[in-house]
Amino acid sequence: MTAAERDALIHQTFPLIKHVAHRLATRLPSNIEMRDLINAGVLGLLDAIDKFEPDRNVKFKTYAEVRIRGAILDSLRNLDWAPRSLRRRSKDLERTSTDLTQKLGRPATDEEISAAMGADLENFQALVDQLHGLTIGSFDNVNDSEDCDSYLNYCPDDGANNPYAKFETRELSSLLTDAIDALPEKEQLVLSLYYYEEFTMKEIGALLGVNESRVSQLHTKAMLRLRGKIGRVVAGAEKALRAMSAS
Repeated sequence: MTAAERDALIHQTFPLIKHVAHRLATRLPSNIEMRDLINAGVLGLLDAIDKFEPDRNVKFKTYAEVRIRGAILDSLRNLDWAPRSLRRRSKDLERTSTDLTQKLGRPATDEEISAAMGADLENFQALVDQLHGLTIGSFDNVNDSEDCDSYLNYCPDDGANNPYAKFETRELSSLLTDAIDALPEKEQLVLSLYYYEEFTMKEIGALLGVNESRVSQLHTKAMLRLRGKIGRVVAGAEKALRAMSAS
């Protein structure tokens, strides 16, 4: 690729960086600068240009979007803007929600979760509001291991076309589909409108007849439920594998 072709590709794809950055920014604290997100996205785009392989029959825009989003998420993780106490409370909420759902055989209600956590409903909802933004990239490291790879590393890359990688992707897709199907109806609808129809939080609120803050709460709770569900399954699989290797 010539320098001119590279510059043209960067120019054509730059609006995608702004689109991804703005979508992520809606779920981040106000102190996070949009300029920083865009700068990180530019680095992701440059990485995508260097590593893109046209013979894999993947559109560059699709590949670049994954790289751009990944670069922005990496920059946010490096900032470590959320206090550890909040992250611990997030984990407690995930575990409580998952345990209750397994015990009840259905998604636990806000009242049931708040009672199990020893908090009243108002404080529970305040916690959910505080967790706004912590669900960014929330399927990474769902088993809480600091050195494990992302379970959603689906972007085309070295080895992505081998049989094991394809099987792993199909299994994760099936697991995620089942977990989404088990969500309360409103949470399913929010995820569908936000991720598939690309509605904004404000647009979803207008459609559902609720304010934007309520939509944000529904999104956060849905992501926490999904993370807890997938984390429980992954942890169980790892435990079984360790048992097999020890026998």
